[in-house]
Amino acid sequence: MVTKTSKSLNLEINFEEEDMPYEEEILRNAYSVKHWLRYIDHKAKAPDNGVNLVYERALKELPGSYKIWHNYLRTRRKQVRGKIPTDPMYEEVNSAFERALVFMHKMPRIWMDYGAFMTSQCKVTRTRHVFDRALRALPITQHGRIWPLYLQFVRRFEMPETALRVYRRYLKLFPEDTEEYVDYLQEADRLDEAAQQLAHIVDNEHFVSKHGKSNHQLWNELCDLISKNPHKVHSLNVDAIIRGGLRRYTDQLGHLWNSLADYYVRSGLFDRARDIYEEAIQTVTTVRDFTQVFDEYAQFEELSLNKRMEQVAANEAATEEDDIDVELRLSRFEYLMERRLLLLNSVLLRQNPHNVHEWHKRVTLYEDKPAEIISTYTEAVQTVQPKQAVGKLHTLWVEFAKFYEANGQVEDARVVFERGTEVEYVKVEDLAAVWCEWAEMELRQQQFEAALKLMQRATAMPKRKIAYHDDTETVQARLHRSLKVWSMYADLEESFGTFKTCKAVYERIIDLKICTPQIIINYGMFLEEHNYFEEAYRAYEKGISLFKWPNVYDIWNSYLTKFLERYGGTKLERARDLFEQCLDQCPPEHAKYFYLLYAKLEEEHGLARHAMSVYDRATSAVKEEEMFDMYNIFVKKAAEIYGLPRTREIYEKAIESLPEQNMRHMCVKFAELETKLGEVDRARAIYAHCSQVCDPRITADFWQTWKEFEVRHGNEDTMREMLRIKRSVQATYNTQVNMMAAQFLNTNNGAAADAGAGAGPDAMRLLEEKARQAAAEAKQKPTEKAASNIMFVRGETQGGAKDKKDTVVNPDEIDIGDSDEDEEEDDDDEENEMSNENQDSAAATKTDEEGLVMKKLRFEQKAIPAKVFGSLKPSNQGDSDGE
Repeated sequence: MVTKTSKSLNLEINFEEEDMPYEEEILRNAYSVKHWLRYIDHKAKAPDNGVNLVYERALKELPGSYKIWHNYLRTRRKQVRGKIPTDPMYEEVNSAFERALVFMHKMPRIWMDYGAFMTSQCKVTRTRHVFDRALRALPITQHGRIWPLYLQFVRRFEMPETALRVYRRYLKLFPEDTEEYVDYLQEADRLDEAAQQLAHIVDNEHFVSKHGKSNHQLWNELCDLISKNPHKVHSLNVDAIIRGGLRRYTDQLGHLWNSLADYYVRSGLFDRARDIYEEAIQTVTTVRDFTQVFDEYAQFEELSLNKRMEQVAANEAATEEDDIDVELRLSRFEYLMERRLLLLNSVLLRQNPHNVHEWHKRVTLYEDKPAEIISTYTEAVQTVQPKQAVGKLHTLWVEFAKFYEANGQVEDARVVFERGTEVEYVKVEDLAAVWCEWAEMELRQQQFEAALKLMQRATAMPKRKIAYHDDTETVQARLHRSLKVWSMYADLEESFGTFKTCKAVYERIIDLKICTPQIIINYGMFLEEHNYFEEAYRAYEKGISLFKWPNVYDIWNSYLTKFLERYGGTKLERARDLFEQCLDQCPPEHAKYFYLLYAKLEEEHGLARHAMSVYDRATSAVKEEEMFDMYNIFVKKAAEIYGLPRTREIYEKAIESLPEQNMRHMCVKFAELETKLGEVDRARAIYAHCSQVCDPRITADFWQTWKEFEVRHGNEDTMREMLRIKRSVQATYNTQVNMMAAQFLNTNNGAAADAGAGAGPDAMRLLEEKARQAAAEAKQKPTEKAASNIMFVRGETQGGAKDKKDTVVNPDEIDIGDSDEDEEEDDDDEENEMSNENQDSAAATKTDEEGLVMKKLRFEQKAIPAKVFGSLKPSNQGDSDGE
């Protein structure tokens, strides 16, 4: 150990051997910060005094080194960590900070460390002075580093006055942090100051909340604060502030009104609060705001009533005035609940004062209160503007007049109607409704002449020509073309006028070209009632010339019906001309009725062939859905007039023209007819023809009908032929389905293989084209077969006819037939050819059906007497009989 005396520190320092190299470097470079720091790092593990001494020596030589001062102060703080604040070492550290600030007073880090260290010592005044000195020493651009520590210090200790002053100073530099100040004031129960600050930032349009709150949210916070604390907020005019919010935030009126009323309730001014609630429910314009205010108002009245009743019940010496007060509060509460619907209606009318429906509802709410009803109607007709009205404005005038009429004030009702006819409605129909209601009121009062005069006034012609749809003209000027008024006028003339005046009204309606088919029909009926039949027919013809189909349907119906009822067959040619004129342009949907009526006329008064001609025309003139019914009627009438054989032509035409679904039914009926006539082969040919469009999987009923027919009238050969045709048709439909499925699969495989080349859309197009071709071919083949199978040849099957088509027939030749085995082999060959297309389904069908049918046929066969054959008796008859 080496002992050395330090002249600068007047201390005797003992050096260790390992310190000598560092001391020598210091002697050589006394002003090198790096060498001092290296020496300090070496002494870091030495006792506290050792490293502190080195720091002191370094700072003696380099008092302006921030690095050394910062490390030294940090080391000294570590040395006092965990000690009590009254330890003397704290003062030594404070002294070190003071000495450092002599040179480092522009360094904010030193001030921050010093302020934080002083805060931890709980020395309020000295800490406040340190922060104040820091703010004075540092430039303003670095104050933002000091203020957070300063505010944290003042909020840590309960010293509200100091904190208020500090915050006020802080807000001058950082006004955007006012919300933080408001939060502190609320925590410190300084609500008056908090309300002032909130009012200030709400009024500041440029204020931006750091917490993302909108100006509206801040306003709501202010309202809640001042309304819930009326005894602590004195410096603000609460009523003016909230009313300002009512003008500013119109979408939150209910909440703001409740806040204002709550303020007066908490202040103990209950009457004033009640006035606020009344003002609110009379001014809000939305149902939501009304509901909020009304619920709060009702709750306030209920609580007030309950509280007062509890006080009276608890007070044994209750006086009569207390009972009167309770009754008064109860009456107020009941009156409020009774007015709810009326108040709600007032809200809706404030939303839209031109809502006619709401005015009617308001009148309903004033039931049994004539004065209020009259006042409401008067206000309604004065308020609602015709062009802005929602609903029918004329109903207000009509109901107003009916109210006077119901109470016996007819003259007042007439005055209301008179004023109602002067209103400039949007539509002519509204004005016409007022005139008609006025006339109906006169009728109820037995004033028939007055009603007619009203209609004359309403239909009076203007001096110049005016179009009905000209919106530039008033509705009063266009009223003369209103069909509603003219219809009312015509009804009144029919009931109370003369024939001449009524006819003039109808003629005027037709001349104005405002009539409808119903008007024409009514005119015709009116003329017929007075026995002016030809005039009625001319009226119908005028209507026919004015209207087109389908509007003219009712006119033609009435015209033809009335004409036939009167003349019957006496004017047959005229009736035919009328029917021909009617059917000339008659659409298919209306043709059936007139054709049937025409045919009935010919049947009763004309010629049968004319009737058949009409039925024949009707089958092609009606809708496709009605053709089947029309053919059935045609067949029935032809059978009644000419007999069953004449219906064959009709059936053949029906089969050609009807769609497939109805054609099947017609074929079955045709076959049944031929069967009744004994023409079994013709019936079989019809079944064969129809079978080409009957898929066995769908139309099983048809095939069952044919099967039953063959069981009753056929033999083994015809049954085999029926089954062969059935398999052929089924194979045709199966082939189409299988072919399309195979093409689809092949196309899909090809599309998958050529996906890279983009062949998908082309393959799909090719598949669709092939499917259309296959469908066309399939449709053509049944047609060709049907053409060949419809031949009515008795005594041979289709297969036999086809095989013998080109052979020369000897009329003298005796056909003894081939053996049963040969026929069976031929049939089997044909069946095998057909079954190759669909082996599974055809084989199963053949096996099941042939087995059942053959059993029936063999059971029903009888042995042929040998005398029939004579010398030509076949050698194998005994074998066949045995079979």
